[in-house]
Amino acid sequence: MTTTTPTTTPTPTPTSIPAETYWHEVDSPVGPLLLTAGSDGALTSLSVPGQKGGRSVRDGWRHDAGPFRAAEEQLGAYFAGELTEFSLPLRAQGTAFRERVWAALDDVPYGATTTYGEIAARIGASRPAVRAVGGAIGANPLLILRPCHRVIGADGSLTGYAGGLERKTRLLSLEGAPLSRPVPLPATPR
Repeated sequence: MTTTTPTTTPTPTPTSIPAETYWHEVDSPVGPLLLTAGSDGALTSLSVPGQKGGRSVRDGWRHDAGPFRAAEEQLGAYFAGELTEFSLPLRAQGTAFRERVWAALDDVPYGATTTYGEIAARIGASRPAVRAVGGAIGANPLLILRPCHRVIGADGSLTGYAGGLERKTRLLSLEGAPLSRPVPLPATPR
């Protein structure tokens, strides 16, 4: 467990200069990928065109491929079927709950799938919290890098994906993951 010592950093005011955002676009088999990073080089988002809640380039952002060389290389290897786990600095900002859900996504192995209920159980959330888990997964700002495409419905259906179900299907196929789970047979009455 990491302990943090409070610091006396002044609270930013509305007139403070915002942190610089860098961006770069990478071609991929699922369409162009928009990557953003902070000035420290940590990736803050990976978005696709038409993504629900995805980012788009804003005025003041700096276009620079430099901070994205490792990401571009690893994404290329992933799409070529040569990389099963990313090793990149990521910094997604969300509520403590969302960050726990996003961290749980990192534990879903390449080529496997899990359910929203299983993610809820992994983070110690109650059964009624499954909807909130789904909302957090849908708000994942780092598509592909944080593998929310590996989360499917409890009945094996390919439910929800902010990048679109066609992309989800393509990503799971690329990884050789099962595109559905067998539906358990109902209990036979005695």
